[in-house]
Amino acid sequence: MKAKLTVAVFALLLSGRLPAQETITEAELVRRTQELFDAVAPGDQGPWKKYFADDCLYFDEKGRNMDKAALVADIAPLPAGYSGTIKIAKVQSRIAGDTAILSYDTAETEIVFGQQLTARYHATDTWRRRNGTWQILAGQVLRYYEDPPAGRADPARFPDFAGSYELVPGKTLRVLAEGENLYLERDGKRTLLLPEAGDIFFRSKVEGRCVFRRTADGKVDAFISRRNNEDIVWRKTGT
Repeated sequence: MKAKLTVAVFALLLSGRLPAQETITEAELVRRTQELFDAVAPGDQGPWKKYFADDCLYFDEKGRNMDKAALVADIAPLPAGYSGTIKIAKVQSRIAGDTAILSYDTAETEIVFGQQLTARYHATDTWRRRNGTWQILAGQVLRYYEDPPAGRADPARFPDFAGSYELVPGKTLRVLAEGENLYLERDGKRTLLLPEAGDIFFRSKVEGRCVFRRTADGKVDAFISRRNNEDIVWRKTGT
């Protein structure tokens, strides 16, 4: 019996028809993906070389479009005094034939000389089975928006900000000062403006900043809605 089995295996080797990897499971995709992230802090490029196809496309949260060479080169040990972890959560998958899609959140914790930083991302990887091997053919990552820490405002300065502002004739907003709070009112909807620093405010769960522009003599002459480093300017028209 052993002789027959040996002959059969040898015949498969000669023919090049070795059994291909079976259809991959979500659990295995998660295991491999966590292995990739566990390799980030120590700068272990091995899993990234293993699990990414040579012709992969990868778009990260910084807007970089990387091929495999650039992606692998980006994996380097954290500097001295730094440590961190990346953990997977909220996994979803779709597996059909030779294609598997894994979509998931990642929670990153980084310690920089004792100070802790956190960030949340969402990633989607497309795995493809080619020549019997499952590898990532394409991946994309985005970062979830998080509010900055609120600073301390000086309510005595709020009267400088209060008033009417106009984008174009007929398109206006108002800034209202009520006690220790500052509000933005537009189209009948009022939103609390949270202080970040000086004349810079933000709205909870809304990307961007609200900046009050001052003239050379210190008077507020505009309300600026800033997003992605681009400004929409509303001119101050009254108090």
